[in-house]
Amino acid sequence: MNGKAVLENVRRYRTIASLCRQTAAFRPLQRWSLLERADEWERLALAELEAHYENFSSRVSQMRPRLSQPADWQMLNAA
Repeated sequence: MNGKAVLENVRRYRTIASLCRQTAAFRPLQRWSLLERADEWERLALAELEAHYENFSSRVSQMRPRLSQPADWQMLNAA
């Protein structure tokens, strides 16, 4: 999944969490369940971001050994 799609999902999850918190302010009998739901949506947003950045950092770390070879740097400088 690309970065834009991840950020769009995170925005949606956090919007839903915000709506749960706002609704909790006006529904005292359902307050705790709504706040728990908001926490679940926030956790989902965080998990989505963490998965994306773990995947991104693993791809970057796989590229580093290839670029650390002196011959590769010489070719890059020649270009």
